Amino acid sequence: MAGEAKKIRVLGLHGMGTSAGIFKTQTAAFRSKLPPNYTFDFLDAPFRTAPAPATDVFFTSDHLTWWEHPTVDHIRRAHAFLDSYLEQHGPFDILMGFSQGCSLISSYLLYHAGVTRGGPPPFKAAIFICGGVPLPALADLGIDVSQRAERLGQMTSDLLRQRTGSLAAMAGNPELIQHGVGMWDKVADLLHDPEDIPGETDVFGLDYTAMPADLRIRIPTVHVLGGKDPRWPAGWQLAYFCDKRKTYDHGGGHDIPRTSVVSATIAGMVEELASEIRGE
Repeated sequence: MAGEAKKIRVLGLHGMGTSAGIFKTQTAAFRSKLPPNYTFDFLDAPFRTAPAPATDVFFTSDHLTWWEHPTVDHIRRAHAFLDSYLEQHGPFDILMGFSQGCSLISSYLLYHAGVTRGGPPPFKAAIFICGGVPLPALADLGIDVSQRAERLGQMTSDLLRQRTGSLAAMAGNPELIQHGVGMWDKVADLLHDPEDIPGETDVFGLDYTAMPADLRIRIPTVHVLGGKDPRWPAGWQLAYFCDKRKTYDHGGGHDIPRTSVVSATIAGMVEELASEIRGE
């Protein structure tokens, strides 16, 4: 039909300890603000793992992970799993990840650029929500991952586990909930200042001026970060690999807020991304 909007296919890759169904629910608010020419598929990871904190309270679902250990071998196996799915069920215009799903997409793209070098990747754009790039993959690709970057990566991961662990405790013990205080509102222990965007010479221990010129993510990307997320530094480390990036700090933590303002902003960024890959 003349004038009909081109279909945009999006594949969603969930975070560790959740599932395709959970990620579908997590993204429902902003997806509802997109026009009907967008179609979303959500893929389950291949391995079972412990539930992400409180997901077993709020969701009846399998709890899955893209790799059982964050080693290069396991990450590369996840790339092969994704390749197989894309070959069988693609093409997709956009890949969208949350947390560990971002780690899978970003490392896939960097290996494609730095190792495969087989032309453009098999999708046109990416959406990264509260995610980074796994440091073992960067080291394997020949990047100098400083001790500071390693230390901050471990400390922010530990802090995230502590913070989300408190959510699980509150789910089981409602009396622990403080009226008017959200789980991400205690920011004194964060290792970053969300008002202080790092420069490229020192992005939490990574020097992007010393990176190989070809080790870049050149497709358009959207980066949704949370200023109160302990893993905010990892989000910026990923963003600096991307040449055509748009960033948005939703002001919350390691989650996807469902307020009207946040949902409308994310939906608008997805629309801009689609326009960019259509050449509009």
